[in-house]
Amino acid sequence: MENNNLLFHRLRTVRSRKRIIKKDVEKQIRKKYKRSNELCQIRRNIPLIPLREPYQKGFVRFFVVREDVKRSRDGDFFEGILKKINTYSYSESRKFLKKKRKFGRRIYVPREQKLGRLSPYQWNSPKLGLTLRERQYFLKRENYCPVRKSTEVYYEFIEPWRFILRIRPNMITHYKPLDLELEKEYDALGSYLDQHKIKGIVLKKIYGKSCKWRCDDRKTHLIESIKYFHYTMSATEFADYLQDL
Repeated sequence: MENNNLLFHRLRTVRSRKRIIKKDVEKQIRKKYKRSNELCQIRRNIPLIPLREPYQKGFVRFFVVREDVKRSRDGDFFEGILKKINTYSYSESRKFLKKKRKFGRRIYVPREQKLGRLSPYQWNSPKLGLTLRERQYFLKRENYCPVRKSTEVYYEFIEPWRFILRIRPNMITHYKPLDLELEKEYDALGSYLDQHKIKGIVLKKIYGKSCKWRCDDRKTHLIESIKYFHYTMSATEFADYLQDL
C-alpha cells in the first residue's frame, strides 16, 4: 500500500507535464538566443585585413560642418552634434540620382539627403549622450503614418544650414575574412529564431523586461532656451516675456 502511494505521488499531472515542457522549450530558446548574440559579437570583432591594392567602389556623400561655422568658437560643438546625426549615401556616379515614374515613363531625379532624425529611444539613450545644450538645438515633431495608423515622434535638428554636403570617392581599403563554420551556425540560429512562434516567445520572455532609462523622459527646459523662442514665438510675445522677467 505504501509503495502504491509513493508511485501515485511521483506521477505528474497533465498540467505539470505541460508546464515542464514549456519551461524546457523556453530554456532552449534562451540558450540559442544567447549563443546567437555571442556569434554576432564574434563576427563583429573579426579584425579587418588591409588590401594590397585598394579600389574605388562608386562615391559616398555625407555632411560636413561649413567652413565659417568650423572657424567660429562653436565649431567643435557642432562637430559633436554632426557625429550623432550624420547620414551617408552611396552611388555609382557623382550625380546621386534615383529612378522615378512620371507619366508612365521612368526618369532620373536627384536623390534627396537629409540629416538624421532622433527617435525617442535615441533621445533618451545614454549611449548617444546628448547634453542639455545639444538638446536645445532639436525640436520635437510628430508625423502621422496612415499605413500604421499611428503617430511617429522624432526630434529634428533646427539649424541644418550649418552643414553642407560633400562627395568623395568610396575607397575600399580593407576586407573582413569569413569563417564558414561560424557563418553556418549563425545562419542556422537566425533561421530558428526568426520563426513566428519563436519570435513571440523571445519578445515576451527576453525583451519584455522593463528598463528604467528607456522610459525616463528627460524633458529639456525649453522655456529657458532662447532657441525655442527664436523658432516658435513672435517678436511681440518674446518682448512681453522679457519684461515679465
